[in-house]
Amino acid sequence: MPTPHLITSPANPRLKALAALRRRRTREQERRTLVEGYDELGLALEAGVVPQTLFYCPELMGGAARADDLVARVGALGGELVRLSRPAFEKAAYREGPDGVLAVVPTVDRRCEDLTAGLPDAPLVLVCQAVEKPGNLGAMLRTADAAGVDAVVAADPVTDWGNPNTVRASKGTVFSVPVASDPTAVTLAWLRERGIPLVAATPDTEVTHTEVDYRGPVAIVVGTEKTGLTAEVLTAAQHRVRIPMVGLANSLNVATSAAVIVYEAVRQRAADPRP
Repeated sequence: MPTPHLITSPANPRLKALAALRRRRTREQERRTLVEGYDELGLALEAGVVPQTLFYCPELMGGAARADDLVARVGALGGELVRLSRPAFEKAAYREGPDGVLAVVPTVDRRCEDLTAGLPDAPLVLVCQAVEKPGNLGAMLRTADAAGVDAVVAADPVTDWGNPNTVRASKGTVFSVPVASDPTAVTLAWLRERGIPLVAATPDTEVTHTEVDYRGPVAIVVGTEKTGLTAEVLTAAQHRVRIPMVGLANSLNVATSAAVIVYEAVRQRAADPRP
């Protein structure tokens, strides 16, 4: 295992380079991103991610044994190890109450076509069109991971899969769920070529989300937080569905909507799967 470097100064230039990875342009240029958090990095490692560098602070990690285990795992993969003092780590961290783990990893950079080989015969796909908030994208990834969704596509993405806040909100599942990004037109063409019909979530329909058959290949598509899905997607959809609401609010959070519909699909597919 390589010997860890030690950084004690919060003004160290390497910490400034870490802060630069919070910007999308830098992430895209360097094809690297950040994973902060013991649990998040642990899941990334289980998914096969090989960190380029691990920055860690045993004082914040809750014990030397915990730190030694993670350092050994990353070191065994050949990752660079950098131990930080508490002031230095708190300067580098982007989340409140850091737990002493921050890794630099390769970005997730896939297109729809890259997902094709890994899809089953009757895939369950989640498409997120122009979703703006990293927290919502991350929450949908946690749902996809828990529900066994086969792929998640960001169509016309406003934020990238490598956004540290998306990674954080996903609890690291951005590395365990097959994800891709493409323009809406490319995404729709890809689904059409593979015979995967669309179920579009919209309030402008009388069909509820439980009235549609999700047992075959299907793509559930949700839209941007403010305006929902575009006319292009609604026109291409085989079904338009709404989630019944009886309160005063006129919409659900997009991640909540996605979860409700995805789990209806999971329920149907488990209860009566098609051959």
